[in-house]
Order: sequence, then C-alpha cells, then structure tokens
Amino acid sequence: MAISKHPSVVTLPIAPKPYPSIISFLCSRFPAISGEVWRKRIQEGKVCDDAARPITLTTEYAPQKRIYYFREVGAEPVIPFEEQILFLDGEILAACKPHFLPVTPGGKYVEECLLNRLRRTTGIQDLAPLHRIDRETAGIVLFSVNRRTRGLYGKLFLEGRVEKNYEALSACPPNQTAASWKIEDRIERGEPWFRMRSVPGSINARSSISLVEVRGGVARFILQPLTGKTHQLRVHMSGLGFGILNDRYYPELQPESVDNFDKPLQLLAKSISFRDPVSGEIREFISGRDLMW
Repeated sequence: MAISKHPSVVTLPIAPKPYPSIISFLCSRFPAISGEVWRKRIQEGKVCDDAARPITLTTEYAPQKRIYYFREVGAEPVIPFEEQILFLDGEILAACKPHFLPVTPGGKYVEECLLNRLRRTTGIQDLAPLHRIDRETAGIVLFSVNRRTRGLYGKLFLEGRVEKNYEALSACPPNQTAASWKIEDRIERGEPWFRMRSVPGSINARSSISLVEVRGGVARFILQPLTGKTHQLRVHMSGLGFGILNDRYYPELQPESVDNFDKPLQLLAKSISFRDPVSGEIREFISGRDLMW
C-alpha cells in the first residue's frame, strides 16, 4: 500500500439543490474508488476540510468548499524513466519530465510523480508546480521553491506572460505542405469527465500551430499554446485532422490498457521563457528530449 505523505485537494463544484452527499460526490469524481473505501477513510479521519478538521459522514456538501485527502493505492506502477533538473535557485526549479510520469499525485500514482520525485531528490518539501502538462506529455515543468514569491510566478501564467513552445508529430499525406493555423475556440469537459471537447460559446482556448516539415507519412509541428486549458493542444490538433501520434484520447477514446512504453505520445513541451519577476532576468529553459522523428 502506497500512501501519500502530502494531501491532495478537490473542490466541491457548484451543483443544483438538493446537494449530493460528499461521499456521493467523491464516488462520482473518483469512480475507481468505492463508496465503502471513502466511508472507511472518512470514519478514520483521513478526509479533512480546509481548516484541517476531519469531515464526518454527515458533513454537508458546500459548493466551492475544498476537501483534503491522502491518496492511497494498493499497487503503484513504476515509471522507468528519469526526470532531469535543469535549474534550481532560491525561487524556482525547472525540470524536464519524461513521458508517462504525472506532475502531481493522481489516480493510481502517489510517489511516482514528478513533484514527489523532486521532493525526494532536492529535500525541498514546499515545492509547488506553477503549471501542469499531461502525464502522457514530456517536457519542461516549472516549480516554485519559495512560498513568499510563489504568487509572482503564478501571475505570469495567469496573465499569459510565459511563452511556451511544443513539438508534436502526426500522421499526414506524403504530399502535405507546410501550413499555419490560429485556433480560437471554447474547450470544456466532455464524457467521460477526463476527456475535453470544443463547444460553442465564448473563447477560452487559443493556440498557434505550424506544420513545419513532412517526412514520408509523418509531419512535425511547432505549437504555441496561448492559453492553458487541459488537453488544449491535443484537442486543437485533433480538430485540424492531425491527431498526435500515440494519443489514446483523441480523436477517439481508445480502450483502457497498460502503458506501452515503446509508444509514448508524440508531444513534447520543448521550451519555456519569461521575464523573472524577482530578478528581472529573461529566463529560458529548453528540453534536451526529442520525439521519434
């Protein structure tokens, strides 16, 4: 049994009345965990509110309330690839994540995530990711080291003042020519909940995508996400008719299966750059990883 040393958090979403019980919400949000398990965890005081008080089986559902819990998994998969620390000072840490490794604990992963690996490597327990990339995606991830300046770096991402460049590979006709697209649409959660979709409505997702080279039946793309919605680049590439190689979610959801380490998603967060809000310097971090090109 693997039990996280650090709590995870979930926010109770806005819902119509009558509100569900907290156990009902947890079961719907985490379908792999039974109601019996959640009941046992609550009775043992392992689920708390944002004041660190254990909730009870009768605690009322309150929209926007945060619930904290410690992830437990019976048999945690091991990811046989290593991360690299590219930069570390008193403010930030820049790391390059391998494919298949989640950034933070989730699902069946507790200790096998970039955050907890870096905590063990550096001894810095107060690390906090400033942004996320998908478990299936490799590349650059930034962490805050200093709680006092964390908001300054987080604000860079919120205000779109961080330039991010990705690379991706997709199947294409051999005669495909170079092209560029500016995608602006609205992305929301679909079904199942972890899969995103483009829907009508006000724009909340923007990407610049360029097809730069074709080799045989494979095209190489440079992508710049101008916003940071979950699965944004995967959804936008799929919408153009260029599903990213080895993508198990888009354009069609594939049957659940164990990871095939020989077929990583061909998406790489290649570089990230910004003006450091503390030092004033221009920072740029570049991944040394390459796709299967």
